[in-house]
Formats: sequence, structure tokens, C-alpha cells
Amino acid sequence: MARRTAKKAEPRKGGADKAVLLDFYRAMLLIRRFEERAGQLYGMGLIGGFCHLYIGQEAIAVGMQAVKKPGDQVITGYREHGHMLAAGMDPRSVMAELTGRAAGASRGKGGSMHMFSTEAEFFGGHGIVGAQVSLGTGLALANRYQDNGAVAFVYFGDGAANQGQVYESFNMAALWRLPVVYVIENNQYAMGTSIDRSSSQTFLYRRGASFDIAGAEVDGMDILAVREAGLKAAEHARSGKGPFILEMETYRYRGHSMSDPGKYRTREEIDAVRKTRDPIALLQEILEARGLTDEAALKAVDAQVKAIVADAAEYARTTPEPAASELYTDVYLESAA
Repeated sequence: MARRTAKKAEPRKGGADKAVLLDFYRAMLLIRRFEERAGQLYGMGLIGGFCHLYIGQEAIAVGMQAVKKPGDQVITGYREHGHMLAAGMDPRSVMAELTGRAAGASRGKGGSMHMFSTEAEFFGGHGIVGAQVSLGTGLALANRYQDNGAVAFVYFGDGAANQGQVYESFNMAALWRLPVVYVIENNQYAMGTSIDRSSSQTFLYRRGASFDIAGAEVDGMDILAVREAGLKAAEHARSGKGPFILEMETYRYRGHSMSDPGKYRTREEIDAVRKTRDPIALLQEILEARGLTDEAALKAVDAQVKAIVADAAEYARTTPEPAASELYTDVYLESAA
């Protein structure tokens, strides 16, 4: 099947006031600068294990977070730092988790791939490809049983879209009309293989057709398009119509993980996306075109964000590691008997 070619993103005319747009800009920029610094810390040996950066995909996490209501849940795979920041997590606690510190979001035990925060209604961070889809469907089943009006937002990538448990989950979600929105972050390459070489059906939003699950294709580099599609999908799920699939067409600028040199694509391809489709640059264009801000004001926002990230990095470098006595805490459930 021929590969889809992304068009240059055009500034949308959809409604959003100045405060909302500036909040979006700041949130996406925070993720971008945080991930850039995380990459530096990894190179310095301060982050162990795997590390998967979200650079280029910021509009999805931020745009969908704007749709979420209190009580709704978010669950994703191991490219999760951006989702946690979008959920309002303290950058210090997220960065400290990356360096394995006691003050980290998961007390230094989850690292980059396995963070968790019930306070932020964020249910991971999962290292097994596609595992979060079944777990997220379970969250939606709990919502259905409790009749609480909540929706589970379940994120996975184009690589995970080929996993068997995804379709088992689709079947159950459709059968029981579960309140779940499946968000496929299609960054084109999975772990390094182009989608047109690994998938016979590259229009991933159609993957639920045999289960009668509705779907839509979305420009995942346009935060206003993401929010607009997310609102419709969430209302569909929340109103009792069952699951909805959103395929977010996006692009990651870095390799699959920090150990991936990304030789399967050209520098020219990456640069072309940066120049024509970058989500932060697109929103900046919208802000300036509407006369809502200027370059100096946006530079000030960037300076504030860089200061927050620098503080988080220093905190993550210097705050204590977990005590040895914490080794088995939260690992086994002790019986009261």
C-alpha cells in the first residue's frame, strides 16, 4: 500500500481564546524543553535503562488533556514523559523519576518507562508493547460498572497497533459499549520500520471497522485539530455509544529510544517536518497571525520554561536516592491473616 504523504499544516481558524492558546503553547514548550534536557542527562549517564523522548508529538498529549474531565483516566506506553507533564505533574517529580530518586513520581522505582500517578489519574507508563490497551479497556469497564460518566483515554503507537491484544480489547469494548477513546499516536516508524513496510492497512483509524468502532484521522501536529477531534470522540464514548478510535498523524524527531541512531530515515525528511509541520511553530504562527502575542513575549515564555526545566534537572541530580529499606515497599501485598 502506498504510504500517505503528510501535507503542510495550515493554521486553523477554529475558536480558542488567547489564554487557552498561550496555555497550550507553554505546555507544549515545557514538554519539548524537558525532553531535550532529559536527552542531555541520559548522555551524561544520569538516566539508566531505556529513555523514549516525545519531541515532535507534543500537540497530542496537550490537546487531548484539554478534553479530559475530572475522573477520566489516561494510560499510555513507555513514551510517557510528555503525557505526565500534560497531566499537570510537577516537572521535578518526573525528572527525579528518570534519575531514580526517592522524590520521583514513582519513588524512583519506575524510571522512564513505568511512571504512575493516581493523583493525576495517570495509570502508566507500560513497557510491554500494547499491554496498556487491555489495561485501559479494563479501566473503561470499571467506569461502565460504576456508571461514573468517566472516559478512559488509551494511547498506543503504530507499532502496538499490530499487537493481538489490541483487537481482543476492541472486541470487548465494542461488545460492551465501553467508554474508551483509543488514541493511536502514528509517528510513522514504530521501533524503526516504516508503517508501509509493516502494516497492510496503513489507515489505522479503520482498524476498528470489523468491530463497528467509529474512527477518525487527525493531524496530530495541529493542537486545535487534536482538541476538536478529541471533544467529539470523548462525547461519543461518554454518551454511551461505545469506543472511538483517533489516529493521530504525528512524527518524532528523535530515534525510537536514546539507543536508536535512526538510520532508517534521512536528515532531509526530519528537517522537512520541522520546517513545515512542527506543532509548536504552527501554534506560534496562529498566535502571531491573530495578533495575540509577539516574538518577544514568546521568548519570555521560553525563558520561563527553560528555568523550570533547569531547576527540575538540578533537583533530579541532587535529591537523594531511595533508601535500601525501600527495596520491597509496594512490591508485595502483606496479608492481614
